[in-house]
Amino acid sequence: MGGKLSRTGSRGLGLRGLRGLRGLRGLRGLRTRTADLRRRAERTERARAKLDRVTNAAESTRPRLEGWEYVTSGKIRDIYEPSVYSPFSDVILVVTSDRISAYDHVLPTEIPDKGKILTALSVWWFEQLSEIIPNHLISLDVPEPVAGRAMICQRLTMYPVECVARGYLTGSGLAEYEQSGEVTGIELPPGLRDGDRLPAPIFTPATKAPEGAHDENVSFAHVADQLGPDAAAALRATTLALYTRAEEIARGRGLILADTKFEFGRAAANGELTLGDEVLTPDSSRYWDAPTWEPGGPQPSFDKQYVRDWLTRESRWDRVSPPPTLPADVVARTRDRYIEAYERLTGRVFVG
Repeated sequence: MGGKLSRTGSRGLGLRGLRGLRGLRGLRGLRTRTADLRRRAERTERARAKLDRVTNAAESTRPRLEGWEYVTSGKIRDIYEPSVYSPFSDVILVVTSDRISAYDHVLPTEIPDKGKILTALSVWWFEQLSEIIPNHLISLDVPEPVAGRAMICQRLTMYPVECVARGYLTGSGLAEYEQSGEVTGIELPPGLRDGDRLPAPIFTPATKAPEGAHDENVSFAHVADQLGPDAAAALRATTLALYTRAEEIARGRGLILADTKFEFGRAAANGELTLGDEVLTPDSSRYWDAPTWEPGGPQPSFDKQYVRDWLTRESRWDRVSPPPTLPADVVARTRDRYIEAYERLTGRVFVG
């Protein structure tokens, strides 16, 4: 009787048909899970391949330094720790190379003097912002082979979050806004365009992804859940204070600081919140020329724009295979752009 209730329902299938249907559904679910696992494995393999290329690039340019032992490398920086007695306690040596990255790949071509420019600019900014927060810089008395592009820094326990401040709408923030009207959960007024100034700077943190993987924008609530509400509030307040001061300084020199990224840690000695890593360089920040700023489209920036443009428009690189060698003119223009940013901000002439 039950089998006659419906020709299309499960009862109408009979016991054998029902088992077959369940088996088909199970098979489809298995295929879906298998496909998901395969995609995850492919992403992991791509990230591992990128990390291998980062490591190989670092090994090819990494100097051996007397009194210091190599620890690790990122895309651009090499980290050392003392191998013998140091007059400073609990320090690291941060060496900024001339390597350049794009689209999560370290390129095979270096930009001459880039390491010196980024180091000099970070040191200058540390001085400008010292009244807001202490920083990790201890000394510039470094081994001769890395003079000018290395800093002896206090070792910090770093927070696992990129502290991003945005004063203008562009980049990944623009992409989020166009989809939802928000950036990391922060609602913004309707009708904003690429390059528009925001009503007030906003804190839009991101996860710190492993080398070779993408950072992901997250909400303040996510940071608070991860680190605790007090730590999250301190990071937000300090990030926005630093951005506000830096934006004011940059604007006085004819530059717009559209957005930037800070990294913070706690000092072992007193647990004090401390500014680490690089700060307000063209690699960690988006600078625009104030006199030519025109919202409504992409703005020329003082960073590796020439490199990205050549990679996407002329090289036909697929962003998966190892990246190509940069032409000499792209290298020269990129170097000039970094130098221009340094000289306009600091008022000093760069001597390589």
